[in-house]
Amino acid sequence: MSTLPFPHSTKVIAIDGPSASGKGTIAARIASILNRDYLDSGALYRLTALFAQQRQIDWTNEEQIAQLAAALPVIFIEGKILLNDLDVTHIIRSEEVGMNASKIAVYPLVRAALLQRQRGFLTARGLVADGRDMASVVFPSAELKIFLTASAQIRAERRALQLGISVNSDEFKQILADIEKRDTADRTRLVAPLQPVADAHILDTSSLNIEESVQKILDWYQIIEK
Repeated sequence: MSTLPFPHSTKVIAIDGPSASGKGTIAARIASILNRDYLDSGALYRLTALFAQQRQIDWTNEEQIAQLAAALPVIFIEGKILLNDLDVTHIIRSEEVGMNASKIAVYPLVRAALLQRQRGFLTARGLVADGRDMASVVFPSAELKIFLTASAQIRAERRALQLGISVNSDEFKQILADIEKRDTADRTRLVAPLQPVADAHILDTSSLNIEESVQKILDWYQIIEK
């Protein structure tokens, strides 16, 4: 399906938030309910980081990493993510790849290289996009902007539950430390720092499950549709 030129009419629901805030799961469900396309922008940064690691590119080499991002050989198909024809769906979700993604996300050249690729996901079907700068940079005219938040402790507990790790273990302490470290990196980077835009709806999911969070966003969407 051909993509639409940007800016478009704003048929985008932009969902931003920190690591492990549940934005991916929530955004994917909303996209399914509304019959829209879905963009996991974080996957593109993770894929770029993984590709750079595979090519043994120095993390300080912004230009080379940006070149990799611009020509990223990635295919999203039937719920899988292929990088150079290799299924990396689960590999890119590791904490190591996530931390490396944060390292390259500070580079203006990398962000510029991925910007048009992200906007290219917008088609006539409409889009639900999740990330860290969907509302502020990629789709500033989105019809609905959501900023998810939850405490680092809660997010670490959710991640540990997914991985089957006890919250009393040293592994959990490392997960929490990694989340806090990534939060700091995302909030303090000079380019597109993680922060809600002025017209975003703030949704604290600390005491909400996925279904409740999805319903709250759908309620906001119904209001703007009336």
